[in-house]
Amino acid sequence: MPDKKQQSRTWFRAVLGIIIFVAAVYLIIRNFSIFGNIVLVLLGFGAVVIVHEFGHFVISKLCHIKVEAFSIFMPPILFGVQRTEKGVRFRVLPELFPKQDSETGEGLLSFAIGKKAETSGTEYRIGLIPFGGFVKLLGQDDVGPVKAGKNPRSFMNKPLLVRAAVLAAGVTFNAISAIIIFMVVFLVGINLPPPVVGEVRLNSPAARAGLKPGDEIIEIEGKNGDLDFSNIGVAAALSDANEAVALKVRHENGSTEDFAIAAEMLPDEAIRAFGILPPTSLTIGKLSDADANQLCANTGLLPADRIKSVDGNEVRTYWGLMEMISKTFAPEVTLSAERTKGPGPVEEIKSRVRLDLSPANRQEVKSESELGHIYSMVPRLRVTAVTGVPQETEKGPLLSRLKKKVLAPLRKADKGQAKTDERPDLKTGDVILAIAEIQNPTFKEMREKTEEYEGKELAVRVLRIEKGAENITTVAVVPKRPPGSDRALIGIGVALDAGHPVVAKTINTEGGQGKLEIPRGATITAVDGTAVASFYDIVRQIERYKGERITIDYRLDANTAGDVALNVGSRKESISAKSNLVEYIPFEDLRKCYRAKGATLPSRLFNAVVMGHDKTIMFMAQAYVTIKRIIGGLVSPRSLMGPVGILALSYRIVAEQPLIYYVYILGLISAVIAVFNFLPLPPFDGGLIVLLLVEKIKGSALSERTQGIIAYAGWILVGALIIYVTFNDFTRILFG
Repeated sequence: MPDKKQQSRTWFRAVLGIIIFVAAVYLIIRNFSIFGNIVLVLLGFGAVVIVHEFGHFVISKLCHIKVEAFSIFMPPILFGVQRTEKGVRFRVLPELFPKQDSETGEGLLSFAIGKKAETSGTEYRIGLIPFGGFVKLLGQDDVGPVKAGKNPRSFMNKPLLVRAAVLAAGVTFNAISAIIIFMVVFLVGINLPPPVVGEVRLNSPAARAGLKPGDEIIEIEGKNGDLDFSNIGVAAALSDANEAVALKVRHENGSTEDFAIAAEMLPDEAIRAFGILPPTSLTIGKLSDADANQLCANTGLLPADRIKSVDGNEVRTYWGLMEMISKTFAPEVTLSAERTKGPGPVEEIKSRVRLDLSPANRQEVKSESELGHIYSMVPRLRVTAVTGVPQETEKGPLLSRLKKKVLAPLRKADKGQAKTDERPDLKTGDVILAIAEIQNPTFKEMREKTEEYEGKELAVRVLRIEKGAENITTVAVVPKRPPGSDRALIGIGVALDAGHPVVAKTINTEGGQGKLEIPRGATITAVDGTAVASFYDIVRQIERYKGERITIDYRLDANTAGDVALNVGSRKESISAKSNLVEYIPFEDLRKCYRAKGATLPSRLFNAVVMGHDKTIMFMAQAYVTIKRIIGGLVSPRSLMGPVGILALSYRIVAEQPLIYYVYILGLISAVIAVFNFLPLPPFDGGLIVLLLVEKIKGSALSERTQGIIAYAGWILVGALIIYVTFNDFTRILFG
């Protein structure tokens, strides 16, 4: 009877295995490209892990420690081979098809061939799960205490220095493999962002130091060889608090200048930074079909188009493009672009794109002089986007979003219930006429009122154009403070209302035109006798009289009108409002080819090794400092990425980028694994080495019970960390 049950189980497993195999083959054939990318990601990431275990394996063999098993990929065992007294034994799926009463773990599909020989100590395996690998040493267990024994080949019975060498071998091999990987990358060549300032964040250390877009960092703390943009971020992250980092900068005009900049914690940054953003090219990046169609409908541009000129003026850099646009005082601008379609000739495309005027020169407006103004005149505000205020429940963003996803359909389905609190909302295009008691508020006044009314109802009166008619509407909003924000928001984007020549307020400016005495809310009717209908007309007319004294006429209401005199100065001194693109255009990052140089192959190899060594040290130092600052509470652990996040990122790179970028990421992963595995916490190799140091100081090893408690406590901490980062990974993947 037991034999029949065992036979039935075996047949059931066989049939189930065949069904799974057929289903897997079918899915692979249907999604061959996706499957190929997944396999490549798993093989690459697994190879990094195998290199670590291979380091333990090699040193153990050299030190005559018995290696019981060395496995490529993880259990259950798919295939195993070992020399035994019966010959070379092969095991195929022994856990899925076990042999009854077998003490050696042989399965029904196991067999031996060849002549009898002395038993080998190591079984070489291939796991069924194509991920990573492991090495199993006699007397050493990662999940428990080191076991004492009498076998001289036991890990426990080897000298302390030998055991330390075995433990450190994995980390060493990971560091060496990272150098080799980067060496290969730089022999082939890879395009990376160069150390060029793309943009400078407002109120950042770089902005205060005077760095400008287009500046190239040619030296960091005396190092000037093969710098790329990542060196800038790492230099900031590795610096101590208030430590000035020496930078040598080459400006676009060819001159050089030395800077000393201390990195700071900036909003939305996990580590200290200078406030330098990476450079951008003039080529539009890849988009999904839907996004590409939307971009074409709004701007006439497509992915891979390269911008060549603005209103007929040639541009050569992205920051040059944005500089030209910022000085264009018009509702639209013409962009000319090159479009290449296959082997055909290059086509020239002309596109009209819309512009807005920025309401302020910085995000945090501390004084009225920082407002965007035109000869001291500040236009009213216009709503450009209604985004809503991000919310978070006490249980976190994930549950909050799931709650919204579940409850939203139910609320929509309840059509029979009347809405008791229905009221108009702010809409794109609304011109803000009043906030609370302030008429025609400036950007600074809107911010102040928003803060004052946090959590309370705030009345906003707007001018709304509907079906060609202008109507005045009052809207009630409740400013709220989003999670992690330092201020209350009402969830809108605003620009200056340049389409109407209405002055919200005139202000005192710094070093330019004095304040014009024009009443708040007055409409400019003429500039030196010429009628105007918008601020674009006002700027165009004023600039006709550079260096002259002119008159600006205004009207406040039916009974109040007047004029003021204006001495027309330069635009730079008299206008701080800047134009921006209304439509977001996703330009590609600017990249430069990094390849080892040399007239001969040996010289190229040497330079590639040097570049690989420098890159490995940089990433290892960055990983170490990040861990240190997470422990010190200076960096949020939410910035950590676990195995799931790394695999998701790797898949995206494999699917969207040339293979060399994935090889580069593998080098980074190998360097980071080396750092993590040397942490002084069991079961990491560094923690086990600490136990060896304790043994050296104490004169004897800790008891198996004590080792077991330490090992299990370490695994609990590691397991909790893995669960935490995995939760973050899924949250990041599913919900952004």
